[in-house]
Amino acid sequence: MQQSDYKTSVNLAAAVSKGDRPALAAALNLLDDQRASARSKAAELLAQLQLNQEFPDKHLIGITGPPGAGKSTLCAALISVWRKRGLRVGVLAVDPSSPISGGALLGDRLRMQTSYEDDGVFVRSLSSRGQFGGLSAEVWPMSVVMLAGFDIVLIETVGVGQREADIARLCDTTCYVAQPGSGDSVQFLKAGILEVPHILVVNKEDMGNVARRTLAELKAALNREHPDGDWEVPVLATSATKHAGIETLADVIHQHHNALKAQQKLVSRRRRYQSYWIHKRLQEEFGSFGIEQLGGEQLLLTQLEENELDLLQHYESLRARLNKV
Repeated sequence: MQQSDYKTSVNLAAAVSKGDRPALAAALNLLDDQRASARSKAAELLAQLQLNQEFPDKHLIGITGPPGAGKSTLCAALISVWRKRGLRVGVLAVDPSSPISGGALLGDRLRMQTSYEDDGVFVRSLSSRGQFGGLSAEVWPMSVVMLAGFDIVLIETVGVGQREADIARLCDTTCYVAQPGSGDSVQFLKAGILEVPHILVVNKEDMGNVARRTLAELKAALNREHPDGDWEVPVLATSATKHAGIETLADVIHQHHNALKAQQKLVSRRRRYQSYWIHKRLQEEFGSFGIEQLGGEQLLLTQLEENELDLLQHYESLRARLNKV
């Protein structure tokens, strides 16, 4: 079903909020459409979805880590646990870009193909399109759509590198999945990338001593509260293939969500995500000069966090201002 089958953005937003799969597909396709007419309709759709809705009971979770750590298998195992608990799950799987077409290679969707038979799981693959940070520009707007229709929205990034920590700026809870014995974990810790996850996971614990050694290294090197405060970062061991430790991981993820709500940080964090997204898009298009024309980075971010305008309409209004300069 196409977006045109829904007469208005109000109709489409209402169908998305009910978890209607054709509506979700139409909404995500609309956000991926770069034509001017589609951008206007996408802005109207997000305005409807964000109207007086902060989605406090919905959880936006990021899974990141180096290639080969078993992120997709771990995501599939988590989805199984959440579905047994009666939760509906939406997945945005960000795959590497094809060097030929620029599109997603769709590896993650193939690895999660067991989810196709479950109406309570919706998987969307999209290309990273060469973006540093492991995420494409469409991820945050698409996550807003997904939050409207699902209890849990899971974002899995492409293999993370030392510069690629955007996932932590766009999710309520970020899990870093370490590969046992690769040496990457401590190296990333030194580079500062492990300053951002809320939960560290050593997957493939069935590898035995090598997994236990990586677990011990991370526990010894970390042992701190998250910079957000009031949350001590746990280091957990799992085996996605043997389904070991998955229930515990799901519990800890839920505990972090509850902590955010108890500390009344969820709404402010999500406004910060939105501000960061708008700032980054404007800087990519107009550079530092454009940001200075809007008052500078700090002022712009402050104004964006305080403004209750919806995502794309605010973004387009700022673009229009800069195009007149």
